[in-house]
Amino acid sequence: MNRRTFAKTAITAAAAASLPTASFGDHHKTDAKMPRSHRSFNMKFAPHDGQFKHAAGKDVLDQIRYAYDQGYTAWEDNRMPNREPDTQKAIGKLLAQLDMTMGTFVIYVDMNNPVLTGNRLDLSKRQRDPDAVRELLKTRITDGLEVAKRCGAQWTTFVPAATDPSISHEYQTANVVDHLKFCAELCEPSGLILVLESLNPVSHPGLFLQRISQANQICKMVNSPSVKILDDLFHQQITEGNLISNMTKAWGEIAYIQFGDVPGRKEPTTGEINYTNIVKWLHKKGYDGVIGMEHGIMNKKPEGEQDLIQAYRSIDVKA
Repeated sequence: MNRRTFAKTAITAAAAASLPTASFGDHHKTDAKMPRSHRSFNMKFAPHDGQFKHAAGKDVLDQIRYAYDQGYTAWEDNRMPNREPDTQKAIGKLLAQLDMTMGTFVIYVDMNNPVLTGNRLDLSKRQRDPDAVRELLKTRITDGLEVAKRCGAQWTTFVPAATDPSISHEYQTANVVDHLKFCAELCEPSGLILVLESLNPVSHPGLFLQRISQANQICKMVNSPSVKILDDLFHQQITEGNLISNMTKAWGEIAYIQFGDVPGRKEPTTGEINYTNIVKWLHKKGYDGVIGMEHGIMNKKPEGEQDLIQAYRSIDVKA
């Protein structure tokens, strides 16, 4: 089954069933798809909460409306699980009404402890408890499935935690694969896709998953449509470089893309990555998935938000 269509029917149906019939409030009411003031982007770039706080205010629903009006067709929200269920539902409802795609949210990350790698919930303790790890993962996945239903998400970010210095890398890999197979069994019936994110060792030292080649190997070992790669090009540029070459090698396992320039992790055109060529390559490959705007803004003043929009206009593929 095509990895880009595997989840769409199941998740969309589940999300529609879970959306509230009443409006979230008069201020948030959206009865029909509103006209755009600007043409739609050709690529599915996805802003996130806070990137349009000057222009749209702090309310996340107003920011989504503003992003839609600027031509964006997707949205991303790493912290979605921290929102109230009614807010998650309201976001899903609004995105569906605007025909915008919900991007990823974070379902699991632990920057400090070798949970999946060494079956240790606490790095300071030697005790290994794989059963406790499974219970933790079951809870996280179960909760995440409910979040995905409410907001209409097809993907969710999964970071396999810190390395375990007390055992070899190969045994750590085997542990991670076993746990991911367990998680995949929980996700497959709904179609939710866990996207594994490799984080660079410069800004995130001590984490197990650092390279796209490593994520590719793990996905092939798990062998499930519910475990794929989130390729954040900011991290990949620092760790590996050769962005197009590495994407080509792992293309069969990549389900989600994120942008951020180097150095600084700001919007495209502010650093060394040639995102114009990256977008052209993605378009030629037929990628029609979400591209998360996983970065800050160079100019933090109100006009910086317009600079952000213009940066994405400049790299967007021409129709």
